[in-house]
Amino acid sequence: MGRPHAVWALPGVLFFAFFAVAPMVLAFYLSFTSWNGLGDPKPVGLDNWKKLVDDPRLTQSLTITVLLTLASWAFQTLAALLLGVWAAGRQRNRAVLSAVFFVPFLLSSTAIALLFYALLDPNFGIIRKDTLSSSSGAFLAIVFVGGWQFIPFHTLIYQGGARQIPDVLYQAAAIDGAGRYRQFFSITLPQLRHTATTSSVLMIVGSLTYFETVLILTQGGPGTDTAILPYLMYEAGFKSYDFGYASAIASFLVVAATVLSLLLVRLTGFGSMRSTREGM
Repeated sequence: MGRPHAVWALPGVLFFAFFAVAPMVLAFYLSFTSWNGLGDPKPVGLDNWKKLVDDPRLTQSLTITVLLTLASWAFQTLAALLLGVWAAGRQRNRAVLSAVFFVPFLLSSTAIALLFYALLDPNFGIIRKDTLSSSSGAFLAIVFVGGWQFIPFHTLIYQGGARQIPDVLYQAAAIDGAGRYRQFFSITLPQLRHTATTSSVLMIVGSLTYFETVLILTQGGPGTDTAILPYLMYEAGFKSYDFGYASAIASFLVVAATVLSLLLVRLTGFGSMRSTREGM
């Protein structure tokens, strides 16, 4: 008699519990304490949470975070969808180009941010304009750099989803006289709705946790125009050494990301996992 299936899942469960669940629980605990990184944390009740609600920077930071998330989702979804559907085809050199497109995702966020910081340098970069000194320029730079790194990953997701669409649907549409664009909007997009939900959840959660790109490219500037919530958390913890307040911000981010993910799954019907192959 073979071992129970749960035994094989145990290493993954332990890994997730140790490196994901435990830090979140610890951060939530620290959000009710006052701690400067030395000595023992001192309980302060809801003081950090009250400070978070009353912090005048919270509204601006939350607004910037939401706008960055929406802009990143729109940019990455459109590009990844088109590239993914194209990569699922049988074009010449498709495999080679797909491999090249995937290279940015293999690089670290820090390395990519440093690369683009050098490229955007007004004195030595390829663009002889101080792009990062304006609010709109800095914001768009963050959106583009994040997209440049993560679009390949989401392209791979859409490519896998597009390859699962039965050819018979396209063959039937071609017999009925549907052209390529008609097939894309009437067959490909509807069939990829669950793929889009999966990709969107990953994009939204990832956008809410942008940090390295903002830290290296803009440091929250100009002024505080790109000071997103993770950067606010960094300032509280590693500049002001108020790890209790930083933990409150981190806990708020976890709750926000979880709620948004659950809402997206609920609204899109992804949780019901209805078949996209009716009649097959």
